[in-house]
Amino acid sequence: MPKGDGDAFAAGPLHLLKMAVGASDLEHLRRSRAERTAQRGWSAVYTRNHPRRAAAVLDGGSLYWVIKGQIRARQRIVALHSERDDNGRAYCLIEVDEIVVPTLLRAFRPFQGWRYLPPSDAPRDAPGGPTDDAVALPEQMLAELRELGLI
Repeated sequence: MPKGDGDAFAAGPLHLLKMAVGASDLEHLRRSRAERTAQRGWSAVYTRNHPRRAAAVLDGGSLYWVIKGQIRARQRIVALHSERDDNGRAYCLIEVDEIVVPTLLRAFRPFQGWRYLPPSDAPRDAPGGPTDDAVALPEQMLAELRELGLI
């Protein structure tokens, strides 16, 4: 059966995928997310477009982060807030949990905005959870271990 958009409704929550523009590595992402949370008082990510499949995303979905061509981390999505700027243009604030959870690496090409990520395509969390030392391995070594099926 060919893979199509209908596969996004497979068992499990629907996720979102976003580029971590400017982040050089996982720790850089964590620092920048913590700084934004401190500035705003809550953890949210700005995007121009509101997900149309909000119910599926809010049913346990996460926002997965692409850093330098690899999905590297995720944050659980808490809520979606539709807002308007001073010029009346609509935008969405994706409220996420403050904890940035490292994932196993998965290559992903650059894109703009965000994309849906079906549960079947979402990488597993890295062994050990949010503070796992295995994530501190060099990125090339992690990629090679993943290619060999060892992580």
